Amino acid sequence: MRIEAPYHEGELRVQERLGEAAKAARNGRAIADAIVPGALKFIEQQPFAVLGSVSPGGATWASLLFGAPGFARAPDDRSIVIDLARAAAHPADPVFANLRADPRIGTLFIEPGTRRRLRVNGSVEREGDLMRVAVAEAYPNCPKYIQRRHLRTRVDPAEARAEREERGTDLDDSARELIRRADTLFVASSNPDGGADASHRGGAPGFVEVVDERTLLIPDYPGNRMYNTFGNFVVNPRAGVSFLDFETGRLLLTTGAAEIVWKRPGREETTGGTNRFWRFAVDEWLAYELPVRLGWEYLDASPFNPPLHRPGAG
Repeated sequence: MRIEAPYHEGELRVQERLGEAAKAARNGRAIADAIVPGALKFIEQQPFAVLGSVSPGGATWASLLFGAPGFARAPDDRSIVIDLARAAAHPADPVFANLRADPRIGTLFIEPGTRRRLRVNGSVEREGDLMRVAVAEAYPNCPKYIQRRHLRTRVDPAEARAEREERGTDLDDSARELIRRADTLFVASSNPDGGADASHRGGAPGFVEVVDERTLLIPDYPGNRMYNTFGNFVVNPRAGVSFLDFETGRLLLTTGAAEIVWKRPGREETTGGTNRFWRFAVDEWLAYELPVRLGWEYLDASPFNPPLHRPGAG
């Protein structure tokens, strides 16, 4: 059923500030307290999910969990079951410890090959290897800024091997280089009085600017005008940003705080006309090779990706 008042205070404040309240109200009709029937099969077909979670201290992380298709399924429109026995998880990933302390979870199911994505937020109960997500809100997102990729290999959890992880506060050379090459990121955020959320951002390789060892600058392109992520940033800047190197299988997770840069004049072309960015201050990072080896076939870039900013162009 459609949620009559789908937005919290932070989202409403951003929508009003940007003059998008009327459009957000129309688009918000897609937010429901149940998964639409057509998306139930979509969830079961996916080999990975993005999970947003919050630690007891408030640090927010965006984790990627891979598994054989069917490791996540929706037995009905009000719940999702994630079978960890069919998934390949790295023991260093903070998501499971976070969910034991705080059951709020944001899930994103995204199929790069078709540019389809679905957000489902709720709370988790753990029963052995099964994580049951009680759906609080579910809605599809537009296909903009998704680079099309096809996963050529099937995820086999039996072959999972946990490689040694690396951690730090200042981003090292390899982490900064991974970010500079990235055309995709995943972001987790939360509302202190509500739920957690996981979302996607994409652009041309290099769309994320590495300002220094602790700071990233990320453009905010035109989207669905609901400002779910920005709304969370306004009331709680703690966030998680993760990058996957599709070629090597290396995953970089960062946690820190986001600050919205509402206007940077002269950046119309490189932001799709918004002139908006968000600055991400990294508190901590974690990197490791995925427990399973995957082969991705790159198909094409999103036709909506704005051009990169050229030095000296403003």
